Amino acid sequence: MTDRGLWSYKEIAAHIQVQTDTVRSYRKHGLLPPPDRVEGGKPYWYADTVRTWVASRPGNRGRRTD
Repeated sequence: MTDRGLWSYKEIAAHIQVQTDTVRSYRKHGLLPPPDRVEGGKPYWYADTVRTWVASRPGNRGRRTD
C-alpha cells in the first residue's frame, strides 16, 4: 500500500522524533533525499519516500514499539 500524502519538514521531524531544524540541517548537508515536490518554494516529500529513507539511514536499528 502506498501513501501519497506529502510531508513537510514538520511531519518528517515528528516521524523520526527530532526537531524540525534537525531535518532542515539534514537537507542542507545532503542527508535527506531530494524533495518530491516544491510548492511555493517549500519542499515536500511523499510519506513513502521518507519511510524508505528512514529504513536505509545509517544507524537505523529498527525502532521497537513495545
